[in-house]
Amino acid sequence: MRFLLTEGPSGADNVQIEQTEQPALEIAADALAVGIFDGEPLSGAAAAVDAELKGAIGQLIERQEFAGKAYETAPLLVPVGKAKQVLLVGLGKRDKFDAGMAYRASATAVRALTGKKRELAALFLDDGWKPELTESGLAGAIVGSEGQDLYRAEKKRHPLGTLIWPTNNKEAIASGRIIGEAVNLARHLVNSPAEDIYPETFADKAAEVAKASGLEIEIWDEKRLEKERCGSLLAVAKGSHRPARLVILKYSGGKPGAPTLGIVGKGVTFDSGGLSLKPSEGMLTMKCDKAGACTMLAAMQAIAALKLPVNVIGFAGLVENMTGPAAMKLGDVLTARSGRTIEVHNTDAEGRLVLADVLNVALEKGASQIVDLATLTGACVVALGTEVAGAMTNNQPLCDRVLAAAKVTGEPLWQLPMFPEVYDDLIKSEVADIKNVGEGRWGGAITAAKFLEQFVGDTPWVHLDIAGPAFRDKPKPWSDAGGSGQFVRTLVELARGWNA
Repeated sequence: MRFLLTEGPSGADNVQIEQTEQPALEIAADALAVGIFDGEPLSGAAAAVDAELKGAIGQLIERQEFAGKAYETAPLLVPVGKAKQVLLVGLGKRDKFDAGMAYRASATAVRALTGKKRELAALFLDDGWKPELTESGLAGAIVGSEGQDLYRAEKKRHPLGTLIWPTNNKEAIASGRIIGEAVNLARHLVNSPAEDIYPETFADKAAEVAKASGLEIEIWDEKRLEKERCGSLLAVAKGSHRPARLVILKYSGGKPGAPTLGIVGKGVTFDSGGLSLKPSEGMLTMKCDKAGACTMLAAMQAIAALKLPVNVIGFAGLVENMTGPAAMKLGDVLTARSGRTIEVHNTDAEGRLVLADVLNVALEKGASQIVDLATLTGACVVALGTEVAGAMTNNQPLCDRVLAAAKVTGEPLWQLPMFPEVYDDLIKSEVADIKNVGEGRWGGAITAAKFLEQFVGDTPWVHLDIAGPAFRDKPKPWSDAGGSGQFVRTLVELARGWNA
């Protein structure tokens, strides 16, 4: 039997998800994907397909044409049972298989299948997945069906009409869909160019999400920002004809008075570097500099849709960093909302200037603990590479919770030190309270975090520098190039355990 579980709203998410209790070979699918673990005998749907093909999969493995290594795929372009063709999907070693692997393996399978138009596909990657694996796998399947080619007349991805999933857990399928759609929202926003997504239109999109999700929303325009003394944020915006915005989203799913999680996102919708101008090759992908704000918005959408019993406030500081006649200049001294003065040594270190004021607003709005996300420094990419984000904190217990949530979702995150005796002096200014860069090239990710630390006081805070993984220059088996949506799932996982 097959049961329609859920249908998405539009675009790549508009795929029907159907539960089935039928054996894999009885489903009349355009394509059937089966999972194979590395170094194990075939089992489940893969064993059934192998038997139908008189041992063909086993022969491929013996000849080392296919081994079941993680994210390896091999199409078998012959009918098997009622399916028109089969896709073999490597799951890696069973003892290493977790929710993150389920997400990536499912995304890999769907990404391979959606390279051509197919109406119906069935994913039988393994038997009897636990709910957390089903949820993560379904989220990955939703994400794997969408690429970055938003403006191509002929898309490289062709979303499925129907996806068959062998499970009887409707709740895991429903939550997986919510999370997958949220990740795609973040990716879509990151991949949208600055001509389409700028501070005003981002705020409009946030209002749409708020209305659809039941979130409270407050939008500060440039007049409100001036009234609120957001001098650091507004200084960045001065070089653009696009006025700045601050978006505040509130979700009250927890008890009144319960601790409130604050999520702060950097939303530089395009970063030219300002007068410290970037070279062309460094500027080309700077539509991605809003990824922190996109991640926050997507996480808030998912948290609300999942109806989690937690109180969360999200903040997005939205600006363009351009070179217009009023652009901030090197040597300028800014007064942040908190009253601290900042000497500008580099106008391309603008994200921290935006976050300085937004973090102050978050404190005032009642965030008891804060996580901020920002594509903040190239130094973090130099330190950790393109797939791993850096975590920095003033509170180890909160950081441990964030690291644990990232581990559950399989989103790589590594903590960097914040030794005050080493780094505090590096951001001191001779003419103001602090300056917006450290001394020279060294420790740039940490000195940026040290700057932000000046604006959170004693409130527990974790800074995530997502400059590497937020935007991929090259595709992965489970993801097209472009916006990754990484850390949406980590934030949702953090919110799930917030009151634990």
